[in-house]
Amino acid sequence: MTSYDFANAKTSTQVASAASPLPVPPQPSKILAALGQAAFVWDLASDSMVWTDHAEAVFQDIPTATLARGAEFAKLIEPAREIRSDALLSTPVAAGHGSVPYRIEYGVRASTTAPVCWIEECGSWFPGADGRPTRVEGIVRVNNERHAHDEQLLKLSRHDPLTGELNRTHLMASLAETIEEAARFRSSFAFMLISIDHLARINDAFGFDVADEVICEVARRIRARLRAGDQLGRFSGNKFGLVLKNCTADDMNVAADRFLAGIRNDIVPTKSGPVSVTASIGAVGAPRHARSADEAVNRAHETLDSAKSRRSGSFSMWRPNVERDAQRRVNIRVTDEIVTALNERRIVMAYEPVVDAVSHQPAFHECLVRMQQPDGQFLLAPDIVPVAEKLGLIRLVDHRVLELVVAELAASPSVQLSLNISPDTTMDPDWWASIESMMVAHPGVAERLIVEITETVAIQDLNEVRGFVTRLKNFGARIAIDDFGAGYTSFRNLRNLGVDIVKIDGAFVQNMARSADDRAFVQTLIDLARRLGIKTVAEWVQDQESADLLRDWGCDYIQGRLIGLASQDRPWDLAATESATAAG
Repeated sequence: MTSYDFANAKTSTQVASAASPLPVPPQPSKILAALGQAAFVWDLASDSMVWTDHAEAVFQDIPTATLARGAEFAKLIEPAREIRSDALLSTPVAAGHGSVPYRIEYGVRASTTAPVCWIEECGSWFPGADGRPTRVEGIVRVNNERHAHDEQLLKLSRHDPLTGELNRTHLMASLAETIEEAARFRSSFAFMLISIDHLARINDAFGFDVADEVICEVARRIRARLRAGDQLGRFSGNKFGLVLKNCTADDMNVAADRFLAGIRNDIVPTKSGPVSVTASIGAVGAPRHARSADEAVNRAHETLDSAKSRRSGSFSMWRPNVERDAQRRVNIRVTDEIVTALNERRIVMAYEPVVDAVSHQPAFHECLVRMQQPDGQFLLAPDIVPVAEKLGLIRLVDHRVLELVVAELAASPSVQLSLNISPDTTMDPDWWASIESMMVAHPGVAERLIVEITETVAIQDLNEVRGFVTRLKNFGARIAIDDFGAGYTSFRNLRNLGVDIVKIDGAFVQNMARSADDRAFVQTLIDLARRLGIKTVAEWVQDQESADLLRDWGCDYIQGRLIGLASQDRPWDLAATESATAAG
């Protein structure tokens, strides 16, 4: 094997050069040395390795004797010294081929204190009669920069770029692995979600760069309080996930207090000045209360929301709750009922009259939603709307109500109707598309339509609501503020919105005859609205005494038990029938 002489090897070009004036090219070993590479031949039977010149430049500080033997060289390889032999044995010989190519990467460390030199080795091995490797020929080169680049890419794929902690994907993978491990060894652990309170306020007050500083500092404080073996990852923008191994319920309380105090007790220094930060925590014990990663996350989220609703900077632990589970079963059933009723056209309208306060002649009717059940009974709006809003179905209900109201207006040219819409619907582009197409399809309908929005919606974002009001008024519709007095809308904002009608919250009207405070409040609202040129409707009028007071104060319209409650009958159809009978 030693007869293989790299230094004296000649190429076909070199042989030809003896008979031609072409310059003699450099020897292969010099080319490899210039490229920072070295070639070798490894005889597996004797374990001897022969290298090109300048191999010591590639393997600095490694003795020549170590490079001369495959077994000695393997002792320096990381992470596994068998990587070279495994590469040869795991590659089968292809039929008809005299050699088998391979390529591997590994690290070489000259001593325990020396840095790792990363090597890329590629070559071919030649089989003997039994098909097993007998000789290897290859080239090695230093690959430190590429390895560092690959390691950086791997780190970025696993870690959050801002905090350096695990990203969500690998946090979830770690959580799933820990659940399997805990189930196998019958141990327990905790999964926590830590949420920085009011991070949006920091974004608005100081900017996103300062909020990023806060996030990094909170991650550092959590990391400083973790035990060995615990996992920390960034779950979302303002949330961190923690996997705390061998953690009982009592341990969870202690750990949560430690994390919350560490975040809360010291001001966070930022380039824009000190920032005070708190966090809230939701936790679940697993695998007892969470058999999968998704279940652990859902229950930790649930308890985190509970902690935040109680107060910022608090901790909540998931526990079984019979009432909550029963309510969820009810929610599932009601969701199915609402969707089925929508599909089967069992969402219908009831009409409550709103009359002139002086003449008691009908001015318009308010449309209230009803849901017919399979047994023929009807669920009223208070039974439907809150549940639909909570379960995210109110948008579908509002779309159906709009269709019914516009159809009724189109079929009854003399009728004026009002409909209520939920907060979410005010910004629903699909609802806008529907009403626009309906107004175009039914000219003249918009002028007889009143859209009621609650006062609490009107005060959330005045600019958005002003745009909503303007677009509806451009169609020709009128706008009413419902339940006025229940929120905090000033009359100045009311004027800026350009609404046409104010409906005074019935809570102030129903006991007016017995409450001097309610009388003073309602009278003041009516007087101010009249000065602004806004019509008023008093809801929940129960008795004639209240109706007389409202009339004397200048209230324009009244509705309630005194006038008549909502009915699915269409009064205008009855009136038309009576007129036709009288004429006959």
